Amino acid sequence: MVARKIRVLVADGSVVERERITALLCTDPEIQVVGQAARSAGVVEAAKRLYPDVIALDACLPGEGGFEITKEIMIETPTPVVIVSDETDARQVEASILALRAGALAVVARPLPSHNGHAVPASQHFISTIKAMSHVKVVRHWRQSLKLPPVSRAALPDAPPLVVAIAASTGGPAALQQVLSELPGDFPAPILVVQHIASGFVDGLVNWLNALCSLKVKVAVQAEPLQRHTVYVAPDGSHLGVSGRSRILLSAAEPIGGFRPSATFLFESVAQAFGASSLHVILTGMGQDGVVGLKAARASGARIVAQDEASSVVFGMPGAAIGAGVVDSILPLTSVAGELLATMRGKE
Repeated sequence: MVARKIRVLVADGSVVERERITALLCTDPEIQVVGQAARSAGVVEAAKRLYPDVIALDACLPGEGGFEITKEIMIETPTPVVIVSDETDARQVEASILALRAGALAVVARPLPSHNGHAVPASQHFISTIKAMSHVKVVRHWRQSLKLPPVSRAALPDAPPLVVAIAASTGGPAALQQVLSELPGDFPAPILVVQHIASGFVDGLVNWLNALCSLKVKVAVQAEPLQRHTVYVAPDGSHLGVSGRSRILLSAAEPIGGFRPSATFLFESVAQAFGASSLHVILTGMGQDGVVGLKAARASGARIVAQDEASSVVFGMPGAAIGAGVVDSILPLTSVAGELLATMRGKE
């Protein structure tokens, strides 16, 4: 029996890029390009007609653009969306981050041309992302979102934590935006963030979050002092942790489980330095990165919060943490910021 191929819809404003991406995807025997679209107006119709498993979507597709068309896809015909973008173009980076907020699963750099009919290593990453995201079960978005009640909450600690560590992967940019934008500018602890995202897009993510949040959001710099009211995001290609209880630590150590930055590195580093005076949050994401680090955090007495399945784009990372028995609270995304604020108040 012949295995079913992954059906891909390619949407790009450039005929040259559409054909090049199509040719690249067709080098993989597990992929079938079932259609192409040149403008936003044709994408939703094509998705309804062709039933693709995944859509490769130009960040700045002519017409409505990647943000608006991703919103419509998730409302009208929920389909995994991978944003294709030029990481050297600030306008495309900004558009990519907005599309992630609207429900796109991942952003990848525009692939390089194939060589002798075969994908070069950077383009292999493009293909592997398309294949991985095609298996994600996305849910329909509604034009008006509903607030969900908390699912599970443990008793608050006696003393407020001194630092917060947050990790996310697939679906993370939108989740981070919701959580961080609901925190006040005087939030009394530094926040360290690991977000798995394609190389070249961290600065765009940080600039977008900083514009929407009362807190200061910045890319972490080696040895800079930890400050209250500040969110530190791991830079490209470096693990993020802390040195003692006072400074940022960046590390070029080997990837952990294929990731650098790694959630496990962050959680282990923060737990070692702060122990029970730390709060750890694991949000939506594919895979199991962070679980080993959360085990260390749990052993140190730290408090751990996980996003629930219903509000996660992908329940891999939080689901693995919950399955490992290391989580204190399981919450819908809409309740995570409130939990952070409540934990900061401690038992009053």
